[in-house]
Amino acid sequence: MAEIAMDRGSHSLYRLRRYEEPLTAWICVLPTILLFSLFRFYPVIYSAILSLTDWDGIAPQKHFVGLGNYVKLFTSPEFYNSFAVTCYYTIVAVPLGMCLALVLGLALNRSIYGLSIYRTLYFMPVVTSTIAVSIIWLWLYEPSYGLVNYFLRMFGLPTPRWLQDPKWAMPALILMSTWKGLGFNMVLFLAGLQGIPNEYYEAARIDGAGAWACFRHITLPLLAPTTFFILVTSIIGSFQVFDQVFIMTSGGPMQATDVVVFNLYRHAFEFFHFGYASAIAYVLFAVILILTLIQWRVMGRSFSTIL
Repeated sequence: MAEIAMDRGSHSLYRLRRYEEPLTAWICVLPTILLFSLFRFYPVIYSAILSLTDWDGIAPQKHFVGLGNYVKLFTSPEFYNSFAVTCYYTIVAVPLGMCLALVLGLALNRSIYGLSIYRTLYFMPVVTSTIAVSIIWLWLYEPSYGLVNYFLRMFGLPTPRWLQDPKWAMPALILMSTWKGLGFNMVLFLAGLQGIPNEYYEAARIDGAGAWACFRHITLPLLAPTTFFILVTSIIGSFQVFDQVFIMTSGGPMQATDVVVFNLYRHAFEFFHFGYASAIAYVLFAVILILTLIQWRVMGRSFSTIL
């Protein structure tokens, strides 16, 4: 009987120890789960419900309108204009930023004096507040006394009014945004370049390959995973551009820089159409999700082959 009791006690102790470790782990991560749910899951669910209502953020009752906000959204010329402006920004800024970052990565992927200093200087704008950077570029773009037009006058070139001109406002924002995010993509490309074995280049040179051939047939194909990652994240980020638009142009002039997120902000916090703004947010989420899935489906498997 004593042996049976000892066996039962050992079995109970084993079961207790078996569940003790997972229980301890769940207790440790529970605060993070609660905070994440409070500040992530709850707003997502609440905004989905809000997109089906007409609410100004003040009235105690929300008027249920079903899909009315979405119908209004897809029949609004203002939304189509903001979507077109966002696409314009994405189509120009993403390829420009990636190409410049790749060039910088190639330039810094070699043994030169002060290499760490150059890398730090190029990365400094990334860690600088977008608000601060936008204010500085406001001064640079000032038509009469800004440094940009000052240098253009030195070479006898035309001096646009930049942020006051509907034709030049978006290119000015794209230039500023490209400079701001250049260092981040450069570091990613640099990490990808340093992961390419040098033996491949040595073997290619022995076979008589030049610099362009090495770049075309070695560097680009082996950089495909890095390039694909930068492309996906850059497109997602470009559809969410807001800070520089808010500070530098406020969507103007003549709605030339009225991107989707700024349009969402205006309807939520200027016009107090929180239901309509939530509908814009969910449509934007759907667009980004669809674009990302298309990239994964079309380019994810065959990126290396295409290059």
